[in-house]
Amino acid sequence: MSVGLRHGYWAALRAILGLQCALVIQLSIVAAGLGALLAASTTAFNIMKLLGAAYLIWLGIQKWREAPQAVEGENIAMPPSGLFVQGLLVNLTNPKAIVFMAALTPQFIDPNQPQLPQFLIIALTMCVTDTIVMSGYALLASRLGAWLHDARARRAQDRFFGGLFIGAGALLATSSRH
Repeated sequence: MSVGLRHGYWAALRAILGLQCALVIQLSIVAAGLGALLAASTTAFNIMKLLGAAYLIWLGIQKWREAPQAVEGENIAMPPSGLFVQGLLVNLTNPKAIVFMAALTPQFIDPNQPQLPQFLIIALTMCVTDTIVMSGYALLASRLGAWLHDARARRAQDRFFGGLFIGAGALLATSSRH
């Protein structure tokens, strides 16, 4: 959003593509270890599922309780040419992303089927969805600039997204393997 505010959508798209490259790298790391674990044990699957659900609920509670923060990076000059690398590094240096993927992907993997095609479908789905969402944020950022600076509006956003994480965690905890 901050890149969209400062440089416009086409520059923000470079950062978004960097984020997606990092997402594919992280999902590859998860796939390398998670596939073997899921194929080996239903118990391991259930433990991973419950840990993932707990993590999502914890994230939701943290987001709900978070004090409103200003939109970051609005005064930092970043040439549009460096935005791809910036997006790549932002996601690659976020260890929570791998934990999040490891928590979320097990429910979509059938250990009795070839796993590479399943992870490729997950990667494609995640990248397309994330690109659409991030593009929407970048396109709307300039029109919502005043709202992004309002503390009450940011608190409402935090509570909304916190509630979504808590709900996702609860759904994950109660989901079955098949």
